[in-house]
Amino acid sequence: MLHLFRYRFLQTIRNFPIMFWALLFPIILGTLFYLSFGSAGLESTGESNWDEIKVAVVKEGDASENARAFEEFLAQMDGEMLDIQDIFQESEALNALNEETISGIFYVRDTPSLTVAKNGLNESILTSVLETYNQNASMFREIAMTHPESIPEAAKAMEEYRYVTSEVSLGGKDLNPNVQYFFALVAYACLSGAFLGIQSSVDGQANISALGARRSITPTHKLTLVLIDMTVLFIIHFFNILILCLYITQALGISLGDDIGALLLVDFMGSMIGVCLGVAIGCLARISYGMKMGVCVLLTLFPGFLAGLMFGNMKNIIELHCPIINRINPAAVLSDAFYCMGIYNDMERFSRCLLILAVMSALLLTAAFLGIRRERYDSI
Repeated sequence: MLHLFRYRFLQTIRNFPIMFWALLFPIILGTLFYLSFGSAGLESTGESNWDEIKVAVVKEGDASENARAFEEFLAQMDGEMLDIQDIFQESEALNALNEETISGIFYVRDTPSLTVAKNGLNESILTSVLETYNQNASMFREIAMTHPESIPEAAKAMEEYRYVTSEVSLGGKDLNPNVQYFFALVAYACLSGAFLGIQSSVDGQANISALGARRSITPTHKLTLVLIDMTVLFIIHFFNILILCLYITQALGISLGDDIGALLLVDFMGSMIGVCLGVAIGCLARISYGMKMGVCVLLTLFPGFLAGLMFGNMKNIIELHCPIINRINPAAVLSDAFYCMGIYNDMERFSRCLLILAVMSALLLTAAFLGIRRERYDSI
């Protein structure tokens, strides 16, 4: 058995075309992803870096009490959310607004107002700032008319409003949208173990290869040969995926999750489903070797596409319209496992993904063995 193990291992790693698709191509693809997306933002720090919104403040007429209060409110916002420009004339402010050097103009008067030139995120924030001030001012006026003795308490409550909620963590992380491509990439790389599985199955078929003819007349039981081949391929492809993950995390600096044990478990299950897929294709398809490789390319790239390898939002679209596809697509299940492990911290969903992968692997391996078991040759 050690002899069979050793030579299957050497034969596999020396097959450069197969090892290229199983190891080198995913690494090249990951490098191209990194160069296309850039390194900025792939590793989220959890901190928001919002730029202050540039605005102009124009005073109109005599300064009433409400106008002075609004002016003081804007002064407090300056440097935090707003960046008040040194513009005092309305004509100058309108020119700046048209040239889009500022996002809005606040008018300081008895009834404060805002002028913007378009609809956008900054303009929505400015509108919210004005609405918040008007609501608070209206509330204070009502308190002053009905319960003037409560004004100090209301003012104190307004100063402390930001402490009503507290920030907690459920164990999840911020996710840059581009990271999903790398989750789908690792899932595709796992399925690329099918190339190893096809080569192994072809080497066991006497009607396709000379090596298969020699192995068919050996007294070693077919189940023993299959188990040895599968063990070798699992080990080789498992290390292929580990190399890819190390390259992504260490060389490219992209986090796939902090739980090393869970990462190794997903990589192992991914390696298993990929190799089992290849063995099943090689044993069940009564077609030439070239056609089998073509089917393998289709059954690795197409599930990868559905999992978001080429279009990041594809898995979400499928989940919205036909979620059953994501449950039977091994690439989508693998990608989902990475999300649960590294982003959502949802161990129940994570366990479900691993169970689905285990069931798929068992079904494919059983089908492959039954296909080999039925093979008989009139002459070798």
